[in-house]
Amino acid sequence: MTDDRVRAVYDHLAATGELPVERTASRWLGEAEAVARDVVEGDLDPAVRERRLATIAELLDNVAETGDEIADDHIAAARVHLEELRSES
Repeated sequence: MTDDRVRAVYDHLAATGELPVERTASRWLGEAEAVARDVVEGDLDPAVRERRLATIAELLDNVAETGDEIADDHIAAARVHLEELRSES
């Protein structure tokens, strides 16, 4: 079963793909979105899930600016969900 917050992380990251974000940020966000999709769609062992969530957080740490305020809001929301998920582990 997938936690709604994991789905929210994925949804927020997927939403940035529709926005005009800076090129470098786009690459990091695309990678983070792919990992989040894997967490949402996969039936992962808890340890693997935790590592993937950590990977998403690390990828987002590489995004300094997107050039789009709405994308920045989505990233901030995704980070909040990630922090909550990771603090429970």
